[in-house]
Amino acid sequence: MTASYTVLERGPVDPPDRPDSAAERDMPRPAGTDAVWRGPTYYGRQALKPAPFEANVVGGYVFLAGLSGASALIATVADLSMGRRAEALVRRGRYTAMLAPTLGSALLAYDLHTPERFYNMFRVAKGTSPMSIGTWILMSFSGAASLCAAAQFAADRGVGPARGIARAASLPAALAGAGLATYTAALFAATSTPLWAAAPRALAVRFGSSAIASGAAALWLGERDGGLTRRLETLAAAALAVDLTADAVSALIYRRTGVAPALSGPAGMVEKVLATGLGAALPLGLYAASRLAGHRPTRGQGALAALAVLAGGALLRISMIKAGETSARRPDISFRFMQPDNLPEADPARDRPTIGRG
Repeated sequence: MTASYTVLERGPVDPPDRPDSAAERDMPRPAGTDAVWRGPTYYGRQALKPAPFEANVVGGYVFLAGLSGASALIATVADLSMGRRAEALVRRGRYTAMLAPTLGSALLAYDLHTPERFYNMFRVAKGTSPMSIGTWILMSFSGAASLCAAAQFAADRGVGPARGIARAASLPAALAGAGLATYTAALFAATSTPLWAAAPRALAVRFGSSAIASGAAALWLGERDGGLTRRLETLAAAALAVDLTADAVSALIYRRTGVAPALSGPAGMVEKVLATGLGAALPLGLYAASRLAGHRPTRGQGALAALAVLAGGALLRISMIKAGETSARRPDISFRFMQPDNLPEADPARDRPTIGRG
């Protein structure tokens, strides 16, 4: 008896041709269009696992970290440059800086879901880990800002040496605050999430400039000195201009690297319309129009602009987190971003073959 067998073919007999690079697959394409991936995927399934963040919670922490760090930095500069004249502004800045050590830390611990994870991060210090570096930046800032705020509280009640202690503690708080305002961008960019990793420098500039604008706007809300309000308005306007410039640069990079479709959904609309449009372009336009007209914004207009800057800063972080999650879930984005033309230039000395070496 002769046995017969039936061979079942599963999948294509010949694998599909894969281009050498995404640029080869995409060319030619009309000028000004996105570099969309049209190559093979694994049955359309996602290749990356999105970061397990709760966008609103982590976005809130990132916003408060930037606001607190910038407030400490602005207050220190104002104290050193203007002294007693800026006393009220400096007081508000030192108290505002406590948002990250208190509410921000609570949000961070909540997102970790297991409280033990928060203090376990302090068991090591790893220079190659943005998470570890950021943990110690937050810890350093929290210690210095807390001492500064406590001394300020005592100085407000007439304790003699407290004012000098507050001024001394404000210097390390300002330095750590500068790092606190931008380290979260480095933390996001160090992941495999395409949108975050595509333009790390532009993302850091956006987070940093938005933090400065938010800090200036928050301190403006309680200021009554006309000269100081003008300086805070100028600082906020300059920071918003930098933010918009970095946004334009990042948009070009996103299109070139093929991750721009991640911003085509609801999160992208929030980023474009609310965070960038109402939170940056509108206040900047209001400041510019008032200067060209030769008068300052009214108190109501200034408050509206300041609140818009604060809301835009928070929505920027939340929308970028959500859009980043979208870029990780969509294989057409992640496969496009993985292509060789998006990799950094290789270092011949570092990548020289090591065969035969001891």
